[in-house]
Amino acid sequence: MTDAADLTVRVLGLHSSKETKAILNAVEDLGYGTEWLRRENTVVSIEDGDLRVEPDVDVVANRLLLSTTEYPAEEIGLAKTISQTHPTLNDPDAVTTAMHKFATAVALVQADVPVPDALLALASDRLNADRSRFGDRAVYKTAIGTHGGGAWQVDLGEPVNPRVGDRQAFLQELIEPTGDRPRDARVYVVGNSVVGAMFRYAQEGEWRTNVSLGGDVADATDELPAESLAIARRAADVVGFDYAGVDLIPTDEGWKVLEVNPTAGFRGLFAATGTSPAPYIAKLAIERGGGTVDEERVAHLSETLDDSRPACTPQKHATKPQEPGVIGYVEEVVLSGTRGSVTVSAKSDTGASRTSIDSSLAAEIGTGPIKDVVTVKHGGMKEGRTRPLVDVVVGIHGTQHTVTASIEDREHMSYQVLLGRDILQHYHVDVTRRPGSSGETDEE
Repeated sequence: MTDAADLTVRVLGLHSSKETKAILNAVEDLGYGTEWLRRENTVVSIEDGDLRVEPDVDVVANRLLLSTTEYPAEEIGLAKTISQTHPTLNDPDAVTTAMHKFATAVALVQADVPVPDALLALASDRLNADRSRFGDRAVYKTAIGTHGGGAWQVDLGEPVNPRVGDRQAFLQELIEPTGDRPRDARVYVVGNSVVGAMFRYAQEGEWRTNVSLGGDVADATDELPAESLAIARRAADVVGFDYAGVDLIPTDEGWKVLEVNPTAGFRGLFAATGTSPAPYIAKLAIERGGGTVDEERVAHLSETLDDSRPACTPQKHATKPQEPGVIGYVEEVVLSGTRGSVTVSAKSDTGASRTSIDSSLAAEIGTGPIKDVVTVKHGGMKEGRTRPLVDVVVGIHGTQHTVTASIEDREHMSYQVLLGRDILQHYHVDVTRRPGSSGETDEE
């Protein structure tokens, strides 16, 4: 048995979510040390073959919110780094599977866990060739999404696209509600035990039941059939979770799993059941690290959802406010890409929202990949011109700015680079200043 003073639980959560705060507070209330792993305090060092992680802890509860992250691979890599050094609840491999809804469905169906029929195809003609199997209507979802976002009911009389923006999409059978209002159930599983369950009802005029969209909740802990609870526990286990919210829907063939969510919110469940999952997650983490807890104390703490600011919240480093620097109408800048860097003269344009660089210059330094394509109109143009967008590093007076710049043919223009407000917002613009003028008025 590990002494309470010697055991520290860390929660890996870069966002200030109420659930992360509640877990940390529960660990502390159970008498164990806590650390909140955030940007302000996290360091992993390799030196002379020795590995050091700061802050040092005994066990980690993974609470990374990948579905709302612009670059989830970065956070997956961070979670993998941490999980290789400490015991981790909700292994990042499991979280990666659950982040992609279709990958989750594949994992479940291979383990004989019931899920709704679905179809994912990368080509438009292939997706639409088989869409009729779902009848007149279906659910159309992005493979990655949260809080009910990226989900629509669609009329299959019209073709659908295999992508929504930059997200892969798929079709799923539409399960008609068994009552007057669309309803599903969320079962919260911790350590293969059900700590609570709720029915979720869609608000009037809505088919999605998410609490974040105004759905109503009701306690379902003692009303759901044992079969559905067993399916929820099985689903969490198949995906590989230590704790998760499992969403189920009733069908004529029985209950089916819609999603398995490692970062399911606590607010709706607590409102419906009066039970917070946080102390049970804290208990599991403490036991995984070798500690012990009082079961009655856990049950007592679960009667309150304490999502106040934890005592272990890392302090942000105070920085002295600095006056914006001065940038000229024309400045020498350093552009950097994957093939190297180049110094060029750039013109400041406060009327442009985005920095723009010449296409040949972009090719020379190796910008990319293309993140998006925008259409730009000038003056009385009836049709705009399309421009690809790429990330580029712009160095000014020793400060680097990473911006998403547009690429265009500027060969006929005086300057290969135009600095937009994405960079100029950090400076005062002196229209009299030219490269090498040191701020003096240019007599030219």
